[in-house]
Amino acid sequence: MVDYDRIRVLWPDHLGLARGKYLPIRFAERGAYHCLSLFSLGYDREMVPAPGTKMLEGLPDLHATFPMDEVRSGWEPNTGVVVADISHQDEPVAMSSRHALRRAVADWEALGYTAKVGIELEAFILQRSDDGNSWVPWETPGGYVYGTGTAVDPIGVLDEIMREAEDAGLPVESINSEYDIPQFELTLHYDDALRAVDDAFLFKVMAREIAHRHGLLLTFLGKPLGDRGGSGLHINVSLADGEGNNVLNDADADDGLSTVARQAIAGMLEHHEGMAALLAPTVNAYKRLGPGTLTGYWANWAHDHRGVTVRVSPERGPGLRLEHRMADGAANIYTATATVLQAARLGVEKELDLQPAETQDCLFGADEQRHTPDSLRLALDALEADDELIDAVGRPLVDHFVVIKRAEWERFTSHVTDWELNEYLPFH
Repeated sequence: MVDYDRIRVLWPDHLGLARGKYLPIRFAERGAYHCLSLFSLGYDREMVPAPGTKMLEGLPDLHATFPMDEVRSGWEPNTGVVVADISHQDEPVAMSSRHALRRAVADWEALGYTAKVGIELEAFILQRSDDGNSWVPWETPGGYVYGTGTAVDPIGVLDEIMREAEDAGLPVESINSEYDIPQFELTLHYDDALRAVDDAFLFKVMAREIAHRHGLLLTFLGKPLGDRGGSGLHINVSLADGEGNNVLNDADADDGLSTVARQAIAGMLEHHEGMAALLAPTVNAYKRLGPGTLTGYWANWAHDHRGVTVRVSPERGPGLRLEHRMADGAANIYTATATVLQAARLGVEKELDLQPAETQDCLFGADEQRHTPDSLRLALDALEADDELIDAVGRPLVDHFVVIKRAEWERFTSHVTDWELNEYLPFH
């Protein structure tokens, strides 16, 4: 029974932001129209004439549409919510990240496999400073890693998020405090790739809005606090055959990994540098990625090892999965997932050999010397050099992405920071 009188239509833009409109339910089947040229916007709201945006060609409309049977109960009173596809002149918008994920799923299906995905999110909760001019860590004086209850969540914000997620059909698997305070891990149950990413996309919107109700900022930014660790977006991948069997698993192999699993990991590592910009798409992201940070810095893999980029879960059988650990929550979750799936597929199609598993602890060293580029600028260079990955993810999407992100980098390099003034102004 429908328990809402309006629908909130949302879709992911190039920055991963949830664009959308509220529609009365009586008009919902028409879909919603938005200006296509919003794809020219940066975080600063300045417009860049990136390819495909038609910014200089009249700023036409795109059309956001959805099947009515995909509308679900939302977290606002009397409001359903749905993730839409976007089109222009009856063709998918070339820069659409959701379309890129659909294509990645279809590419795996052409090989006879269904891509399954599980998303793990990490986030900090911040509160306003006493003077109201900045965000500072939320006060959780009894906080500790793997904490639950009032020690880590004194007013029940995470409880509220978990309850409302359940009501909205967003399948939370677990929530707990993380190593740094006040950081939390929020894990969603795996599903077919598109459904799982839709769930994670809506969950992020919901969680931030519930925090806002309490005057708090829940941030998925990779490195919001300089004096503590970063927050990742871990993309867990498995593959099912036509009978529903997990084809990553091979009970006869010494380590339980099938040839498909090994080739998929090899593909992720083959395109390690090129993937970085799409998975870590902000200037801030490269403050999180580095040696000894338990992130996806090194081009390496291992069994049940949190210091590598591709961690093979300890489970075997249906639970076996490949956990890719490079991305952070500022990434467009659709683009990031599509990128991981496509890199893995390329490894399978090319029948790549897998390098040996990592044997070092990755805190003080690593067997593998290849690593992510050390800045957004260098990551964009690496992406542009990886033609195979670009073609797999979608050249129109990547061409547009690079122009937008080059403009973002230019804004950063032209900005004079407080650090520079504090460091140099007294002496020069």
